[in-house]
Amino acid sequence: MTLVEILLLAVSLCFDTLAVSIVGGACLAEISAWKRVKIILSFALFQAGFTFVGWALGSTVNRIIESFDHWVAFILLSYIGGKMLIDAFRQDGKVEKVDLLNTKTLIISSVATSIDALAVGISLSMIQMNIGRIFLTVAAVGLFTALAAALGLGSGEKFGRLLGGKCNFIGGLILIAIGIKILLEHLL
Repeated sequence: MTLVEILLLAVSLCFDTLAVSIVGGACLAEISAWKRVKIILSFALFQAGFTFVGWALGSTVNRIIESFDHWVAFILLSYIGGKMLIDAFRQDGKVEKVDLLNTKTLIISSVATSIDALAVGISLSMIQMNIGRIFLTVAAVGLFTALAAALGLGSGEKFGRLLGGKCNFIGGLILIAIGIKILLEHLL
């Protein structure tokens, strides 16, 4: 695998993180530097870690994971999106924000956006990449995912100021749509 192919792979894996980070940023009024780093690291470490774990597991579990990875991503994203929609209707005049700093929400979001990285890691084991290329690939995936999360949080904050209390509703719809997209891509 060439360096260009590794970079393209890393970029392609971070689009779901970008979308979820935009939603998260829109639903958080202000994010301190430490909280921003925590969110970015969570997404980057899960994405890079799942890539490495997928490679380490190798082809022995490829058929097992391929058969349900899209369902797991769909269920997790629908769960978070559904919770956001319910919260949007329960506000009773007060504006509730979805907090990616809630450990459960952050981990579910990080896992849901990283499941495809697990499958990619497994496919990398099938082309028998050497350990140096694997570490380069994992590092590139982590770096581009971190950049996507940072970009998403920053632009999401701007959208959040424009949307006000509607961010939970809109964000919930977006996350459910991403889950449906992942499911349909694998089923069709």
